[in-house]
Amino acid sequence: MSAASSSNAVPEGGSPQGNSPAGGAGRPAAQAIRLLADRPAYAAPPQPVIQPLPRHSPAVGGLVPFSTVDWPGQLAAVVFISGCPWRCHYCHNVELQTRAARYDWREVRAFLETRKGLLDAVVFSGGEPLSEPRLPAMIRDVKRMGYRVGLHTAGIYPLRLADVLRHLDWVGMDIKADAKGYDDITGRRDSQRPALACLTQLLSAGLDFECRITWHPDWLDESRLMALARELARRGVRRFAVQAARAAPGAPVARALSNQAQGELRQAFQEFSYR
Repeated sequence: MSAASSSNAVPEGGSPQGNSPAGGAGRPAAQAIRLLADRPAYAAPPQPVIQPLPRHSPAVGGLVPFSTVDWPGQLAAVVFISGCPWRCHYCHNVELQTRAARYDWREVRAFLETRKGLLDAVVFSGGEPLSEPRLPAMIRDVKRMGYRVGLHTAGIYPLRLADVLRHLDWVGMDIKADAKGYDDITGRRDSQRPALACLTQLLSAGLDFECRITWHPDWLDESRLMALARELARRGVRRFAVQAARAAPGAPVARALSNQAQGELRQAFQEFSYR
C-alpha cells in the first residue's frame, strides 16, 4: 500500500470507518454522524461497473463514502485510484496496484454532488493517485462542488505533484524508510529520490501536510526510525505519524514503539501521532 493508500483498507464500496480521534479544524465525528443520520440520503453510493469502461476512463478503483480517518479533522469521501508502480511488501491494497477502472467516475461525481453540505472534503487515495493522468481534471471537478481536496501519495511522480499542488488543501505523504531501506520496501531502484523531491515541493509550498511511515522494527529498527524522524524535523516537517505495521487491518501490533521514542517524537514535531 502506498502513501496513497488510506488507513481505510476497504476501498471497494467498503464500510466507512468513523469515530477515530482526529485533530484539526473539522467537525467532531459524533456530530458528523448525527448530521448524516438526520439528513436524507439523496443517492446510494455507486457500485462497481459490470461492463468494461472505455480505455480512457479514469482508473477509479474504489470509494469510501464517509471517513473520519483519511484526513485528520475532516469528514471526507475517499476516491481510490488503481495503479501503482511500487510493490511495497506490506501493502494491504494489492488489488489497487494494477490499473483498472472498476467504478465510473461520472457516477462517483454525481454521488459527490448529493453529499455537498454533508462532507467537508474528498481525498484521492490509492494505489498511487498521481498515476492517473486525468487526476487534475478530477480535482477540478471536486473543487467546483465546493469540497476541500486531499491527496495521499508516496511521492512517486514529482512533476505530476507540481501540476496539482496549487489545487490541494492537504497532503498525506508516505515516507517508506531511510535511504538504506527505501528500495527494499518499494521493490524499485532509486525510489527515495522522487519521494524526497516531492517532500521538498510540499515544504516549499507551505501546504498543510503530514508525513507518515508504516513501521515494523524488522524493516527499520527503532534507532534508524528516530534518526529518520530527526532528519524530517530538521527539514521542516511539522506533522509526523508512525503507523504500526499489522498483518491485516485491525490485527494486533507485532511490536510497539517504545514509550521513550514516542515521547521524543512528540517533542520533535508540532503534531505527532502513533496509530
